Amino acid sequence: MIVDCHTHMSSLKHGAEVSDYLFATETADRCIVLAAADALSEEVNARLSEYVRRYEDKMTGFAAVEPTVDDISVKALDALRDKLGLKGFVLHCANCGFHPAHSRAMQFYEAAQELKMPVFFHNGDSPLKSSGVLDFAQPYLIDEVARAFGELKIIIGSMGTPFVEQTLSLVGKHENVYGDLTINPNNLWQVYNTVVAAHEAGVMEKLLFGSGWPFGNVGQCIEALLGFNRLLGDAELPAVPRNMIKGIVDRDTLAILGIEK
Repeated sequence: MIVDCHTHMSSLKHGAEVSDYLFATETADRCIVLAAADALSEEVNARLSEYVRRYEDKMTGFAAVEPTVDDISVKALDALRDKLGLKGFVLHCANCGFHPAHSRAMQFYEAAQELKMPVFFHNGDSPLKSSGVLDFAQPYLIDEVARAFGELKIIIGSMGTPFVEQTLSLVGKHENVYGDLTINPNNLWQVYNTVVAAHEAGVMEKLLFGSGWPFGNVGQCIEALLGFNRLLGDAELPAVPRNMIKGIVDRDTLAILGIEK
């Protein structure tokens, strides 16, 4: 099964965008759609719910939560699943300007862990707003969260770019922390270095495939990932076994995160 763990939909009002989305993600069996942080959480989550319910055989929605202002009680978070049909949460710590281990964020993780719902850290927002706090995008700050809530499934978006090495350390350290390997076919050198570093760190099994739509087409991203070894040619550079790269594409992310299909 091919699961794209990182896609976005900015609006439900534009039919062309819906059509483009379905075409671009055709290669994937299932996709996780992350709510944006461009309006009040209640509004963006309602829009997302409307969309994923139309395509529930294909899409799994993750609700946006801003712990410092939103209702983070177990009851309120459970309603996002039971009433809106959303299966996980996405945090935008850097752009929303809160520390990943803020006291209210820690209360939120406790509730998410109780509900057995995963949390996606979308801290490497591209582009990061001028008002965003780059310090809060650093993955090492999530170490405190993972230590306190060991059963909580955590995904670090875009491998924590530009702090990839921190992400590799975290996914190697914590059983339930994973890295979203969002592929940019136009930046294969960065993809190559990330995958080689993960292989050398022995954490290839902790990487989840993502396209980052609308920034990437699923089919093109898979082709780029599976074919990047060929770019080396006769260069004496490290290679990664193809079966390990293919394992990223074939990984059942929903099962790993405990999400029912």
